[in-house]
Amino acid sequence: MKAIEKFDMLHVTDRVLVAVSGGKDSLAVWDLLTELGYQADGLYVGLGIGEYSDTSGAHARRFADEHGLKLIEVSLRDEYGYDVPTAAAATNRVPCSACGISKRHLFDKAAIDGGYNVLVTGHNLDDEAAVLLGNTLRWDIEYLARQLPVLPARDGFPKKVKPLVRLTEREMAAWCIVRGIDYLVDECPIAAGNKHLAYKAVLNSVEHESPGSKAAFYLNFLENMSPLLAGMSVAGKDSLHSCATCGAPTTGENCAFCSIVGKAAALDPVPVECVLGKSVGKSLSKRARR
Repeated sequence: MKAIEKFDMLHVTDRVLVAVSGGKDSLAVWDLLTELGYQADGLYVGLGIGEYSDTSGAHARRFADEHGLKLIEVSLRDEYGYDVPTAAAATNRVPCSACGISKRHLFDKAAIDGGYNVLVTGHNLDDEAAVLLGNTLRWDIEYLARQLPVLPARDGFPKKVKPLVRLTEREMAAWCIVRGIDYLVDECPIAAGNKHLAYKAVLNSVEHESPGSKAAFYLNFLENMSPLLAGMSVAGKDSLHSCATCGAPTTGENCAFCSIVGKAAALDPVPVECVLGKSVGKSLSKRARR
């Protein structure tokens, strides 16, 4: 793959851990890497999002079984006492926030604990262009400086790479069809209203009128702008210390993940329905009065 070579993402001697969700992108990149001869195991994080999580987990397990691959599984509810709907209620924030924080922490932890030196995610061109649009609209220098296809390893963090950054969602769907990969088609039910989806829609509209705009937007950012932002990320500097609870690198006393655990694990499980089109704050207040 061109991205792997251009950005020096992987070497055949690497121990690779692929974060898999059961969707087309993560299963496709796992399939691609194994076809290219890389030693790649999978990691699935059970987020506790009702039937959606049950189905996504089933797709990930089926793919691993059919291809004779190792799949590591982590359950938020079983191992940390909470799930994403409950975390959304406990923190009074959108579910995607708790989901992202949880996944990033557990991806890093699994890679470090398992002795993997590279963590792979299935972010494609559509994903990266949408994130770039959002960060640019806010001129969020901290995130813009870190929006790279490769993040080098450092204390407490594995090397992170995104091999699909040059490929679109349609191309990954086509790969899965050709390869006979059965993947989860449905979008996450509690992601409705996520700005990321709105940014994708905007970019798709621009792409329709001017084909190639999406790739030019993201790839030219990498070529022309990201070098100017090098070293401007606080998270990339030596200002991190160990979380007082879990020991993971953080800028505060406790990391964001442990903060969620502290708030959410004390609550009774919150049903998915409570964060579908309703105020999570109201959901929490009702349960707190019981």
